[in-house]
Amino acid sequence: MRNKLIGAIALTAAFAVPSIAFAQGGAAAGATTGAVGGAIVGGPVGAVVGGVGGAVVGGILDDADRPRVREYVVQQQRPSVRYEREVVVGAELPSTVQTYEVPDAVVTTTKQRKGWHYAVVNNRTVIIDNNTHRILQIVD
Repeated sequence: MRNKLIGAIALTAAFAVPSIAFAQGGAAAGATTGAVGGAIVGGPVGAVVGGVGGAVVGGILDDADRPRVREYVVQQQRPSVRYEREVVVGAELPSTVQTYEVPDAVVTTTKQRKGWHYAVVNNRTVIIDNNTHRILQIVD
């Protein structure tokens, strides 16, 4: 009975979260990513846990800041680092990956961003937590 209840909750979350993510972005998009990743790793229970974790971690840049960050990164012409694993939110990059600070003039609408840096990994811009080297968001 308990497994059926957990499965029903996970299934409901899997269908509800994508529609919310499409409409709102931000944390809902992170929840979707986390739920899918969690389901792959841990089944229904993993989907629920991953969805909650993804909502906390994913979707950190406000939509208005994303184009400015992309443009800034292109202008800086930083080299892309080759990473053998999949570039996903929550992945911990090796400490050897060079990270760069994003100036306050570029990120103007996102409120909380202390400790965030960016890196170019496999030709994709990612926002990372500079203390843990975990990917917080994939910008492009």
